[in-house]
Amino acid sequence: MRTISFTEFRNKASLLLSEVEKGEMLIVMKHGKPIAKIIPADATEVKNNPWNKPALRLVVKGGGLSSAILEERDK
Repeated sequence: MRTISFTEFRNKASLLLSEVEKGEMLIVMKHGKPIAKIIPADATEVKNNPWNKPALRLVVKGGGLSSAILEERDK
């Protein structure tokens, strides 16, 4: 585990994140206090996150959703 300053992280973020991708863990310090722990993402964790799943489809019986919204706006 490597400790770096916030300024170093800001200046070298791309390089440091490449190191994290290879397995390195980082602690980011600001004014001598730890503010972030950066660790490699677990592949199964990323795979199961909600943003990787298809979105819900909203349907109104008998017509399209957009036409139902437009009808409601007219009322």
